[in-house]
Amino acid sequence: MKHSPPAPSTRLAEVWSDTVDLRHLAWAIVIGIAISVAGFFAASRWLRGVVASPELAHAYAMLAGLAGCVLAGIICARLFPPKREVIERSATHDPAWRAEVLAELAEQPGGLGTLADLPEAVVRELKELGLYDLFAEPAGKPAAATASVDVRPGAGKEALA
Repeated sequence: MKHSPPAPSTRLAEVWSDTVDLRHLAWAIVIGIAISVAGFFAASRWLRGVVASPELAHAYAMLAGLAGCVLAGIICARLFPPKREVIERSATHDPAWRAEVLAELAEQPGGLGTLADLPEAVVRELKELGLYDLFAEPAGKPAAATASVDVRPGAGKEALA
């Protein structure tokens, strides 16, 4: 896959919580319109001679136009790669973020449990992800006093993501 150099920040905009290059967005709109309208008119013309009812031919032609929109989406996804930058950082290096996440977890229904209550598979996964120590000593407090995590598997993942 060929990646183009990053676009200047003046050409970037946020659309539906994603970063887009405005030129690529304009081209994607043009491609989408061209393929979907061409699919609609081609299907409409062909179906007029095949289907007895003009209303039914029109409805099927609209489905062909919708299929053209999906095809245009696939084509544009291949032509224009994402512009977002993913920055990974370790959760254990930011105590303020850690305290914020643990406060959000404590407010959720069910509250916080202890690491001792977790099944071995969950503890093993926490250790593999490097999150065990985060819950063993939250916000610099001793592990024995507040070792905590929501005991339901999968709970609170959106806060950690």
